Amino acid sequence: MPNKTYQHFTLDLPQVQHGSVWVHACSMGEVASVSGLIQRLLDANKRVHLTVVTRTGFAQAQRLFGEHISLSWLPWDLPFLMARFVNHLKPSLLLLNETEFWPGMLKACKRQGVPVIGVNTRISDRSFPKYYKTRKLWQRWLDPIDFFLAQSDIDAARLSQIGIPKMKIKTVGNLKCSVQAPDVDASQVRQMIDPSGQRPILIVASTHEDEEAQILAILPEWQSIQPNLLTLIVPRHPERFQKIAGLLEQNGIAFTRYAEERTGHESVILIDAMGVLTGLYTIADIVFIGGSLVNIGGHNPLEPAVCGRGVVTGKHIQNFKVVFADMQQQGAAIVVQDKHELELAITRLLKQPDELKQLNAQAALFMQQQEQVLDNMWNEISPYLKH
Repeated sequence: MPNKTYQHFTLDLPQVQHGSVWVHACSMGEVASVSGLIQRLLDANKRVHLTVVTRTGFAQAQRLFGEHISLSWLPWDLPFLMARFVNHLKPSLLLLNETEFWPGMLKACKRQGVPVIGVNTRISDRSFPKYYKTRKLWQRWLDPIDFFLAQSDIDAARLSQIGIPKMKIKTVGNLKCSVQAPDVDASQVRQMIDPSGQRPILIVASTHEDEEAQILAILPEWQSIQPNLLTLIVPRHPERFQKIAGLLEQNGIAFTRYAEERTGHESVILIDAMGVLTGLYTIADIVFIGGSLVNIGGHNPLEPAVCGRGVVTGKHIQNFKVVFADMQQQGAAIVVQDKHELELAITRLLKQPDELKQLNAQAALFMQQQEQVLDNMWNEISPYLKH
């Protein structure tokens, strides 16, 4: 991994091929969301350079693409640094994911004649008031973007309200809907997690501070219904792995860590590893997605859905508001208001396997209906790709 500080200050410029398509995605979730688009570019024999902001995003990109793309940290958004970076990169096109709007970056691209497309653009409930209050500034800063491919009609309307001409906005859907099923052998994953191959598996995914404690308080009730239940806890951030291990010990819960040998007596496995969650979805019976019992905004429900798994989530899902609404309408997601409702929802799924089967079947059907999103986006981008 290159030195982050050096690359922030363009003291260590990445080795790139001029004319690459520059894709920018902030973090792990955003890298995952554009992975299908990057793969489509590679399949079309386009060179790709990806910039990221977070360490988890960098690691995710390395796992997904290895040496097939060039990869670096995004420089600080200072005019002279961005001008130097863009001049070094000489990209044929910039694809800017979600709301990664950097004025210095956009100004440098405009001056050097680099077309810019906003892909998967969204304006969240939380950020929209700020954009609207400063819309005069954003009109000027976003002017270099040739057009925006919005996630939803709501996002398109918000772009228009902050002053983006309607002719530069088109709704194509959420690129996160184009996620691919993980390339894993589910039987091998099952053997590693549950050598017996018999235990029902509950995945508690992408949890944040205070969520694990709430789940552990409920867990005895679920285990009384299904004594053989195996719960996988997957904290969102690796720096919290040790803290959750301590919490499990304090509660007297028998657990193992991801890489440890299974005893068959553990009720919980702490998944203290990165990049394995999507593969675990292939063996789940019930999936709860965290970042939602506390006010984080939720996490991507499409990663389990593409594996044919419906989801249970808390009410704080503003980051995926439209997706969850669509999945709820399809019968592929259950949104609970608090810990008590979560207890009741999963209790019901444990007691009523037919309802659980229906939830998962509807998730698979929902994903089949989303397959056109990447094609729609590709059709809009293709005229900008130089041959």
